[in-house]
Amino acid sequence: MYDVVIVGAGASGLVTAIVSARRGKKVLILEKNNKVGKKLLATGNGKCNITNQRPTIERFHSENPKFIREVLEDYGYQEIKQFFKSIGLELIEAKEGKVFPMSLQASCVVELLQWECEQLGVKIIFDATVKKITYKKCSFVVIYNERRVESKKVVIATGHCSAPQLGGVIDGIGFARAFKHTIVKSFPTLVQLTSPYKESYLKRMAGVKVEGRVTLKVGDNYIQKQGDILFTNYGISGLAILDISRAVIVELSKKKTIMLTIDLMPKMSYEQLLALMRKSLLKKSSKPLEIWMQGFINKKLIDPILEPLKLKNKTIGSISSNLHHLELIVKKIKSFSFEVNGHKGYKGAEVATGGVDTREIETQTMESKKQKNLYFTGEVLDVDGDRGGFNLHFAWVTGIRAGEAI
Repeated sequence: MYDVVIVGAGASGLVTAIVSARRGKKVLILEKNNKVGKKLLATGNGKCNITNQRPTIERFHSENPKFIREVLEDYGYQEIKQFFKSIGLELIEAKEGKVFPMSLQASCVVELLQWECEQLGVKIIFDATVKKITYKKCSFVVIYNERRVESKKVVIATGHCSAPQLGGVIDGIGFARAFKHTIVKSFPTLVQLTSPYKESYLKRMAGVKVEGRVTLKVGDNYIQKQGDILFTNYGISGLAILDISRAVIVELSKKKTIMLTIDLMPKMSYEQLLALMRKSLLKKSSKPLEIWMQGFINKKLIDPILEPLKLKNKTIGSISSNLHHLELIVKKIKSFSFEVNGHKGYKGAEVATGGVDTREIETQTMESKKQKNLYFTGEVLDVDGDRGGFNLHFAWVTGIRAGEAI
């Protein structure tokens, strides 16, 4: 008989195990993959954006925001930093409040977590597929790989269905349903977006990366994100696109397509760009516009800018006497319309929204209100965060809370 069985050796599961074992509990982790922290290894492009210095509530999303506020209370950056210091991991702070391990290696985070578990006597069984969890006579029976184990408590730390190639699963949702939990519908987020944009344009633009600003109109409001924007043969990606993808997908659930507006040169105002380009116009020059524009912008973007304006075959001499044409070009650069009709799915997503309804979870302990001694941590819950270390912060906090309660 174990004190606690944890299903899943990801971020929240490993922390739950450490905190529980430090308090003398007999702990077993059942991990479906052949190693711990498989998704954790891929975070931050392998550098592991471990948390954020400012984990404010507006950086998290849920149908029950009150839950987020109460869970994060008293568990800010310093508390997470102290936990990692206790396992020997030093952190460094970067721009946008991002925090990384000093080694800049996700593998170091995983190995230190695993080593701490092993030193505390936590047993980890790999390639363990949990089939069923039942509760009888004040204890749980967990069936895995045709074997069974009994435990006083169970923690569901399976994660959710994002990045299935890295071990993302919906198993935890099934276990929650078995104990009569309500499930909030899921969709991918922090994900690349697809486009029905003219195929010839997509092919020509593919591979171009700009430091841009993307805007989505929602009713009378505007959502803006700035950063890398990468044009691809299927649509659009980059950090700014991942950041705005959640809002885009919510809007796509209401209509078939939406229009994004991209400022391809956000560091210059419309007036500044117009003045700069106007200075280089020569009245009698026969230089083609598409050659002239290479002095200002990536050449793969020139045709998609000029063709809709019917200016592709013009010379700079021909537009120098008609500044309206130049104004149209500048306006197109500053507000490039890009149609979106979908996303790359869970395989391309860093996170999945939705999950176990947090109204049915105790905020201080992560214990189910439906089933005594059953706990839920991390991404399996209906909480998702912005890019920048927020999802991992939530995983660490819920793991600590569950471990302390256990």
